Amino acid sequence: MPAVKAANPRTIFAPEDWSAITRVSPWLGIFQIVHAWLVVVLAAFGAAWAWEQSWLAGLVATPIALAILGGRQLGLSILMHDGAHGLLHPNRQVNNWLGQWPSGAATGSDLHAYRAYHLTHHKFTQQPEDPDLSLSKPFPTTRASLWRKVVRDLTGQTFFKQRSHQFAAALRGVKAMLQGESDANDGKRDTSAGRAFNLQSRSGIDAPVANIEGAKTTARTVGRFLLVQFILLAVSLTFWGWLPFLLWLAALATTFQLFLRIRNIAEHACTTTGSDDPFTHARTTYAGLLERATVAPYWVNFHSEHHLFMGVPCYSLPHAHSLLGKGGYHEKMTIEPNYRSVLRRVTASPTA
Repeated sequence: MPAVKAANPRTIFAPEDWSAITRVSPWLGIFQIVHAWLVVVLAAFGAAWAWEQSWLAGLVATPIALAILGGRQLGLSILMHDGAHGLLHPNRQVNNWLGQWPSGAATGSDLHAYRAYHLTHHKFTQQPEDPDLSLSKPFPTTRASLWRKVVRDLTGQTFFKQRSHQFAAALRGVKAMLQGESDANDGKRDTSAGRAFNLQSRSGIDAPVANIEGAKTTARTVGRFLLVQFILLAVSLTFWGWLPFLLWLAALATTFQLFLRIRNIAEHACTTTGSDDPFTHARTTYAGLLERATVAPYWVNFHSEHHLFMGVPCYSLPHAHSLLGKGGYHEKMTIEPNYRSVLRRVTASPTA
């Protein structure tokens, strides 16, 4: 099918406004990554300190820490996503390093594979060619179905399923590297290694990597992921003990999975995405403090604005939203007041 229709910023924004919201700062992206890791440190070590005070304090602090850690893990993934769009730093090499190592590697993502995959999503949003279609296609669904997914996320089942497939593909890639194996087909680049987590279908992370080069990419991705985990473990053992690292790992297996799922649902599920109107290609969801700490870090909730204008860094999306409101464009957009409203909408019957 043809690519979805794009918005023309020249007909929407004044030149000075467009210049302002597309300016990529040389320091804000770095600051956001540092901020994410500082929050991780405070949450993990703070909960460990609470356990030293008393078992009751530890019991209270642990779920709070897991929520905060999962939110920042999602935040690091969001910042990697900005890096895939070249929006973390004006210098391309610096941008790619920031997206590949201190943000992407922490949760097991590969910047370059993700970039190729994700730009296809933007080009064919909600069309059959959209690699993210399986994230929104199952909706609306029943509340019982959604709750089953929540339970799978919070009990680590989703994490185990996804990582086992990823590690199996990585082992295939390591074997190919050691044996000097390469693709003998048309050499088309495999982007399945860059697919987002939480694809609950036979596509993406739940399916075998399409070719040998994709398996090699997955092997390198897993290698970076394990190196970052080793560094985090070393820091944890040096300054405290096992507990801070175990909390990080527990969040990665539970709350991160749930928050990632909710974010994925909110972006496109039950919208008219894919029509000829670019203002319908995604959903923007207003987020309060709790939501920004968990399911909507670093302004990812302004997803309609992101699809309209891919060249706007995440920290400028609220300004873009404000300008669109002043121009009278909010009425054309899909906007929800909060994430609870989104979840109600995606669990309503089609005739409701």
